[in-house]
Formats: sequence, C-alpha cells, structure tokens
Amino acid sequence: MKRAIVIMLGMAGLLFPASALAHSRGAVFTLSNGTGGNRVIAFHRGVDGHLVRRHTFPTGGVGTGANLGSQGALTLSPDGRRLYAVNAGSDTLTVFRVSGAHLHRLQVVRSGGDLPISVAAGRARVYVLNAGTTPSVVGFRVTGAGIARIHGAWRHLAALDRDPAQVGLSPAGNVLVVTNKTSGTIDTFRIRARGALAHAVSHASVGGTPFGFAFARTGALVVSDASIPPSSGATSYAVAASGALTATSTATENHQQAACWVAVTPNGRFAFTANAGSGNVSAYRIQHGTISLVGGGIAGDTGPGSHPLDEAVTPSGGFLYVLADGLGRIEGFHIGSGGSLHHAGSVGSLPAGTVGLAAR
Repeated sequence: MKRAIVIMLGMAGLLFPASALAHSRGAVFTLSNGTGGNRVIAFHRGVDGHLVRRHTFPTGGVGTGANLGSQGALTLSPDGRRLYAVNAGSDTLTVFRVSGAHLHRLQVVRSGGDLPISVAAGRARVYVLNAGTTPSVVGFRVTGAGIARIHGAWRHLAALDRDPAQVGLSPAGNVLVVTNKTSGTIDTFRIRARGALAHAVSHASVGGTPFGFAFARTGALVVSDASIPPSSGATSYAVAASGALTATSTATENHQQAACWVAVTPNGRFAFTANAGSGNVSAYRIQHGTISLVGGGIAGDTGPGSHPLDEAVTPSGGFLYVLADGLGRIEGFHIGSGGSLHHAGSVGSLPAGTVGLAAR
C-alpha cells in the first residue's frame, strides 16, 4: 500500500509540475468592459510574478468598449474574499466571491446612478462613483449574499465639480474621497454612522488635473497630477476625520507625461504613477506623509505605445502590475527595496477597452 501511495504521488508530480503549482500563489484580475457582455479576466500569479491567463467570468452586465477615464473599475475587499466590478454600460455593479483565481458571481445590483466608473471597498462597506449627467456617489453595506443600499449614502458631487475619476476610502473608513479632472478639485465626504454620507466638500487641487489616488497605511493620500506643466507628477495630502484636506507636499513633477494612475505599497513606503503619455512608471518615496521623486522619474518602462493605465500592488508588496492599454497586455514588475522596478514578464491578448486591475 505504501509503495502504491508513493507511485501515485510521483505521478501527481509529473501531472502537476512545480512550475504549474507555483501559479497557485496569487491572482490578478482585469475587466474587459465589453459592450457585448462585460467579463472579469483572471490570471494565476506565480511566486516569480509571472502571470498565466486562466478564466473569464461574465459580470452579468455590459461595458462601454472604451477607456472609462477612471481608476478603480474593479476592486478587491481588504480581505481579498470579494471582488467588485462596475458595468458602465448597464449602470450596475457586480459582486463576486473570490477563491484563488476563480470567481463566483453573487449579485448584480443597480449602481444608483448613471455610468459607474469606480468602486471602493472597506470596513464592510462599498461605495460607487457614477460619472454620468449628474455625478454622484452611492454607498452599500456588505451582506452575506452581496451588498445592500445604505440609507442616506447617496450624494451629488460638489457644485461645479466636473469629470470625476475615482472614489476611495480613507484607511480609517471615516472619509470618502473623489477626484475631479476637469474642475481640478478633490471632493471629500464625511462618513456618518452606519455608512451614511455628509454633503460633499470641494477642495482645490494643488496640482493640475487630479486623477488617480491611493492611501498609504498611515493615512497619507497620494494623488496623481496629470498636468504640472511642462510635465506631470503627484501631490500628497493629509485627510482629517472632518474631511478637511491639507497638502503635505507641493505638486512634485516626475518629468513624464500624463501621470494618471497611482498605486501604493502595503508598507506605505512607495507610490507609483503610471504615465500614460510616456509609456513608463515613476516611483515616489513616502516619508512622514510627504512624497519625493525616486531617481530621475523613470522607475519602470512599459514600452513604446504602451499607454499604461491602472496599477495594482500585491498584498505582500513584492510585485507591481500595470495595464498597458496600448499593447493589450499586463506588465509585471518586481519591486526592489529602494522602490526600483525590475521587469517580471507580461501577458497579452486583452480586448480593446479593458480597464481596471486588482491583485491578490
């Protein structure tokens, strides 16, 4: 009997080599945004950062087929057990249960507005940004079966604020943030008991065209500035529990073009901007709530014509993934101790209009 078991284990080793088993360590997700049916595209992630495409999962909604001009079209819950995806073409939000790189669709709900483009999750709550004719944010509480609307969690953006790009939650879960590109403003909403929202308070952005953002675990908010003539860059802010916003750094140029998307490492030490106009990624060091550019502004190269968009950092902080929209692929980078980026492979054949990126 023992010999039979040994033989069976040996055969299993042949059927499932180490290279295949390595791909069970994590997953990366992106969103097709297709007009004929929206789908989440899932990849197994190996210990070396390499991605292998595995499955696609219908969202039950439709996309727009074109770039949404946003960050956060899909997002994972903090524990990685739920994935939320916007369906911008059908004004809905899809909730998935996550198991490795496999998804099980739990629910499709109305987003509460027109053209949902960004979603944020945390503290057993989910908030969606609707960017249509009357931009708004809508809140949901997490339930066993999916999500349910929160009473008092539907708010317009501040008057005159235009062209929103992203919605996000502060680490403490007490403030909701929305960036607005055309009006050059950042809205904050104080989160009341049970997830209800106070009215929006508008703040002028320090840099031009605030776009994507990410919070460090210390609470520092890093916002990309797509336009800081003659280039682009990022600015850091402190966010008070009241929703007050205070710049902690000047608009810091990266000497690249169209810095639009931002990702921060889990340890809160580095932020990365994807520079759509330059085909590369810049790194910023975060210290005491302020940011400074690492090197000359190019930490990683995604290639000519790559038009890098969304980014995602793995929970361990070991890898950064970038959606190279212009090439229809995802580029992977190993993150060095000083914020340097080292190419870790790429995977392609993504449909035109693919948006969003999440990693676990």
